[in-house]
Amino acid sequence: METILSPPFSPLFNPKTSLSKPFLSLPHLPRSNSVKPICCSLKKQHSQIEKDSFSVPKSWVSHVQQGLAALAISLALNLCPVVSSGSALASEFDVLNEGPPKDSYVVDDANVLSRVTKSDLKALLSDVENRKGFHINIITVRKLTVSKADAFEYADTVLEKWYPSVEQGNDKGIVVLVTSQKEGAITGGPDFIKAVGDTVLDATVSENLPVLATEEKYNEAIFSTARRLVAAIDGLPDPGGPQVKDNKRESNFKSREETDEKRGQFTLVVGGLLVIAFVVPMAQYYAYVSKK
Repeated sequence: METILSPPFSPLFNPKTSLSKPFLSLPHLPRSNSVKPICCSLKKQHSQIEKDSFSVPKSWVSHVQQGLAALAISLALNLCPVVSSGSALASEFDVLNEGPPKDSYVVDDANVLSRVTKSDLKALLSDVENRKGFHINIITVRKLTVSKADAFEYADTVLEKWYPSVEQGNDKGIVVLVTSQKEGAITGGPDFIKAVGDTVLDATVSENLPVLATEEKYNEAIFSTARRLVAAIDGLPDPGGPQVKDNKRESNFKSREETDEKRGQFTLVVGGLLVIAFVVPMAQYYAYVSKK
């Protein structure tokens, strides 16, 4: 190994020893100055191939094809709001056709519920289903476009579509929240309605869902509604709904009595100023004349 590597590298360190030692390694190889590096030649060939490939002009047919493809994509984006906006025109129909969720109790088509809320809902609703046998589905949609414009009618449609027979939907409950309309609805089978009660159903629909949805607190609206329904099924006291904020603005206009009172005070002040303005200069003038 030493004799093979000594000729090309030893002259840099000791030229005399390199001349005295015999050249035993590969005597038929050409000298180092005549050897061309293989990697450099490959790079040159590769660059030449790339240059030749880029130098070939494209035909007019390829340009036409690319233009037609770009035109087709542009028309698709303009004519199909599903692609451009990322939301379906009739997402409520997708919910109807997909059926009830298998792995969870939530169909968040409006994409407003957090992961924590979905996890809490799954734990709460699975617990009441295991204990009481009532299955509650939560549905959120952005808006009702083509189907029923009323959230209650849409909730009934979902119940009939998902559970066609009375036996299937007897112990099922459906909670619907429409985020754009800021309204919600609750429906269910006969046993579910009886277990919850009309009082709690009316309260949740008129308090929890619309009030919190108006404030865009969708997670709280859904979870508080589910907790209120579960409490009613378990026979526990009603936790109640959110307090409605009184947004009534106070009027800046004065009443008639206040206006008359202010007007009398204003008349007295103005009269006093007028008396002072006339009487004081006249008294000063009289005093000045009398001295002379």
